[in-house]
Amino acid sequence: MTITAAAITLVLVMDPLGNIPIFISVLNNVEESRRRLVIVREMLIALLILAGFLLFGGRILSTLQISETSLQVSGGIVLFLIAIRMIFPTSRASITGDLPDHEPMIVPLAIPLIAGPSAIATVMLLATQQPDELVSWILALVIAWAVTCAVLIAADWLRRRLGTRVLGALERLMGMILVTLSIEMLMSGISTFVESLERVALGVL
Repeated sequence: MTITAAAITLVLVMDPLGNIPIFISVLNNVEESRRRLVIVREMLIALLILAGFLLFGGRILSTLQISETSLQVSGGIVLFLIAIRMIFPTSRASITGDLPDHEPMIVPLAIPLIAGPSAIATVMLLATQQPDELVSWILALVIAWAVTCAVLIAADWLRRRLGTRVLGALERLMGMILVTLSIEMLMSGISTFVESLERVALGVL
C-alpha cells in the first residue's frame, strides 16, 4: 500500500463528514470561542492514540499472540461494517452515549469517533504488514489527521454551505469506496491464510 492509499483509507475510516453532526451536537454547549480549541485538542489526543498503536501495534499483537492474517481478516470485517453504516446511516447514539452538557474530554470525540476500533485496526495493520515503511505510515497518518481536523474545524461552515443532504450523499460515496477497500483487505487476509494451509499440507506430505 502506498502513502496516498494509506492516507485515503485513514480519512475514510475517520469519516470526518459523517462526524460533523456529532461534533456540532457535542460542542453545542461549549462557548463558540472555544470550539476550535476543543476540536484541535481532541484531535491531538486521537493522533497520539493512533500513533501509539502504529508504533507499538506489532508488540501488542505479539504479546497477545495475534497473527497478521487474523488482523487482516478482522480489520476487513470491521471496516466493512463501518462502510455499511456510512452507506445506510443509523442513529449514532449507541456509539457516543448521552451527549455531554459540558465541555467534552477524550470521550466521545477523540474516542471513539476519531480513534475508534476501525482506525486502530487500520494503523496496526499498516504497522505489521510493512514494518520497514513505518515512516511512510506515520506520514500517511499525519496527512489523514490534518484533513480530518480541517474538515471538523470547518464543520459549521460546511453544514451551512452544503446542507445535511449533500453531506449525507458524500458520506455514502465515501462508504462505497471503503467497502471496496475493506473487501480487498478481507480477501488478502483469506488468501494469506489459504496459502499458509497449503504450505502446511505440502510440509505434511
